[in-house]
Amino acid sequence: MFNVAIFGTGRIGGGVAARAVSSGLIDNLILYDNNQDLLNAQRLDIQHMGIPFSISTNYNEIVKSDIILFTAGSPRNPDIKTRSDLLKKNLPVVDEFAALLHSYQGIVIVISNPVDILTWYLWKKTKINKNKIIGFGGELDSARFQYEASKYSILENQYVIGEHGEHQVPIFSRYPSETDLKIREKILKKLQSSSMEIIRGKGGTEYAPVWHIWRLLQAIMTNSHQRHICSSVLEGEYGLHNCSLGVPVIIGNSGIEYIESWNLDEWESEHMKNAGKFVSDICRGIFDA
Repeated sequence: MFNVAIFGTGRIGGGVAARAVSSGLIDNLILYDNNQDLLNAQRLDIQHMGIPFSISTNYNEIVKSDIILFTAGSPRNPDIKTRSDLLKKNLPVVDEFAALLHSYQGIVIVISNPVDILTWYLWKKTKINKNKIIGFGGELDSARFQYEASKYSILENQYVIGEHGEHQVPIFSRYPSETDLKIREKILKKLQSSSMEIIRGKGGTEYAPVWHIWRLLQAIMTNSHQRHICSSVLEGEYGLHNCSLGVPVIIGNSGIEYIESWNLDEWESEHMKNAGKFVSDICRGIFDA
C-alpha cells in the first residue's frame, strides 16, 4: 500500500485522486492546491463518493508520501497555442514545488506542461535520482496515435516517443509492413493538433489523461515491470543529452527501472534528433537566462 500526494487538484489532479481512492491500492492521500476553495471542494467531492477513506490537506505531509503527482500550474487553453508557451507561467510553480523536495526519496510524476522541460528542470533543481522523476505524456500520445493509425488500417501496438508536443515521434518501424512517408506525415500532423479540438470544445483534456496517468501510477504501485512511454532524463540515450524526452521505459515500484534502446529508422531518427535539439535548447536557455 502506498501514500500518494497530488500537488495541484484541478480537473486532472482531482480526477486521478478520485480514481486512486476507489482503487484500494493506497493507504493515504494528500491533496494540495494554492486555491483553498478548490482544494476543499475537491476533497469534499471525493468524500461524497461514500468510500471510507481519510484525505489530508496538510501541506507538510506531501514529502512523507511515496509518490507525488505534480499537476499544478496553468493548463493549455484556447489562448495558449503550444505547450512551450506555458513555460514562463509554470516555471515559478515548479520552483515552489522543488523547494519541498529537499532529500525527498520517493517518486515524482510530472504531469504539468511543458512536461519534458519541467521534468528535466525539476531534476536539475532537486538532484533527485533521475529514475525517480517520470514525465507523463507519451502514453497519451501513443493512444492518440492508435486512434489515428487505425484509420489507415495500422492496427499493431502504437508508440509515440520524443516531445509531448509539436516534436513528437510516432514509431512506424516496429511494424512488419512499411508505412508510406506521406501517410506518416499526415498522421504526425494530425497528432500535433489532436488535443486542440478538445480544448476548443470544452476548455481542456480530461478523461484520457486521467486514465493514462492512473495506468502509470498503477504500474508503479503494482511493480508491473511493464513498458510505458515516459519522459525521462537522457544522458546519452538515443544520442541525446541535456533534456528529458519520451522514451520506452520499464516501470516498477522503484520508478524507471531502465530505458529501452530501440533502433529507429531514418525518418524517426531525424524527428527524434529534432525533438532533442528543441527541448535541450530550451533547457539550456533556462539556466543561461
